[in-house]
Amino acid sequence: MEDEESWRKKKKAAKAGTALSCSGSCCSSLAMAVKDPTAVERANLLNMAKLSIKGLIESALSFGRTLDSDYPPLQQFFVVMEHCLKHGLKVKKSFLSYNKTIWGPLELVEKLYPEAEEIAASVRDLPGLKTSLGRARAWLRLALMQKKMADYLRCLIFRKDLLSEFYENHALMMEEEGVVIVGLLVGLNVIDANLCVKGEDLDSQVGVIDFSLYLKNEDDIESKERNDHIAAILDQKNYVEELNRQLNSTVGSLHTRVDSLEKSNTKLIEELAIAKNNIIKLQEENHHLRSENTLILMKTQHHLEVNKVDADAELQTYKHSRQSLDEMYSEAHRQLREESQLRQDIENELMVQVGMKHEIELAMKLLEKDIHEKQDTLISLRQQLEEVKAINVEMYQKLQVSDEAMKEKNEIIGRLEDKTSQINATMKQLEQSDKELLTQTRTIAMSLVKCASNEGQQQYKLVKDISF
Repeated sequence: MEDEESWRKKKKAAKAGTALSCSGSCCSSLAMAVKDPTAVERANLLNMAKLSIKGLIESALSFGRTLDSDYPPLQQFFVVMEHCLKHGLKVKKSFLSYNKTIWGPLELVEKLYPEAEEIAASVRDLPGLKTSLGRARAWLRLALMQKKMADYLRCLIFRKDLLSEFYENHALMMEEEGVVIVGLLVGLNVIDANLCVKGEDLDSQVGVIDFSLYLKNEDDIESKERNDHIAAILDQKNYVEELNRQLNSTVGSLHTRVDSLEKSNTKLIEELAIAKNNIIKLQEENHHLRSENTLILMKTQHHLEVNKVDADAELQTYKHSRQSLDEMYSEAHRQLREESQLRQDIENELMVQVGMKHEIELAMKLLEKDIHEKQDTLISLRQQLEEVKAINVEMYQKLQVSDEAMKEKNEIIGRLEDKTSQINATMKQLEQSDKELLTQTRTIAMSLVKCASNEGQQQYKLVKDISF
C-alpha cells in the first residue's frame, strides 16, 4: 500500500507539472530572459520535457500503453531528453577538439546504482554502435524499457560532485530543473515500451524537436474523459505489474542472499574441516614433542649422573692434593721454626761478637732482610692456601648445578692445578733457598767462629807477650 500511495503521488505531481507548463511558460520565459540566458534555456527545456512527458503518457493511455520505436511522441521524448542531458555539457579542449558526450555521465550510473551494470554492459556489447552518443541513446531506450530511468537519473543527479566533471555550474543537470525533470520521469513507469535497439541506427540520428506534436487538438479534449477511464483501469494493471516487478526483485535478492549464505556455510564447513585437520596435526606434533622431550630428559639425567661421578672423582683427587699440600705446608712451617731457632741461636752467638766487625753486622742485616722476604713469601703462600680453600668450598657448593656450572668448575680446577703447581714450584724454591741460606749461615758462623778464635788467640798472644 505504501508503494502504491508513493507511486500515485509521483504521478499526480507529474500531471500537475504538465498542466501548469503551458500557463506559466510564457511569463517565466519573459522573466528569465531579463535575468539570465542560461536560466531561460533551462526553463524552456523544462517546459519541453513537461510537454513531452505529458503528451507521451496521454498518447500511451489512448494507444494502449505498449509503444514501439516508430511511435513519434516516444521519438520526440528521447530527443528532448537528449537536449536536456546535453545542456551545459563541458567541452574538452584538445588537438582534435573532441567534445564530451552524454555517455560520460550516464556511464557513472553503474557505479552509483549496482542494478545498472547489466544495462551498461548490454550497451557496450551492441555491435552496431560506434559513437558515444549512439551508446547514450541506446542506454536511454533500455532504461525506459526497464522502467528505471527515473531511478537511474535520480541517483546521478544528487551526486553533483561527480557531475561537475562533465557539466558547467549553470547546466540543467546541476540545477533544480534537473530534479523536476527526474520527478516527472516517474510517471513513465506506467508505459510499456517494446523497442528494438539492436538493429536501429542510433549513431546518425538527428535530434530535432517537432513542436507540432504539442499543439492542442479539440479531439483530444473530447476524448479526455474516455482516456481517464481507460487510464484508471490501466493504472491498476500497471500497479500490479510494478508490484510484481518489486516482488520479483525481492525474491531475486532473497535468492541471492540464500546463495551467499549457502556459499558462506560451505566455506565455514571447509574451514571447520581444515581446523579439525590442523588440530589433529597439532596433537600429533604435541605427542611427538612430548616423546622427544622425554628422551632429552633421560639423556640429560644420564649426562648429569656421569658428570656427578666425574665431579666426585675430581673432588677426591683434589682432596688428596690438598692433603699433600697441607703436609708440605706443615713441613715448611717446621723447617721455618727450625731455621728461626737456628737464626736465634746464631744471633745469640753473634751478639757476643757484635763489636768485632762491622762486616759481620752488615751480613746479619742482609740475612734479616732475606728472612723477612721469606716470611712475606710464606704469608702470601698462606693467603693463596686460604684462597684455595675458599675456591674448594665454592666448588663443593656448585657441584649440583647444570652443565655450565660443571664447565666453570673444570676451569676452576684447572686454575687450582696451575696454582698448586705454582705453589709446588715456590715451595721447592723455598726449600732450595732455605738450604742455601742455611749453608750461608753456617759458613758465616764458621767464619765468625774462626775469626773469634783467631782474635782470641791473637789477644792471648798479646797478653802473653805483655806478661813476659
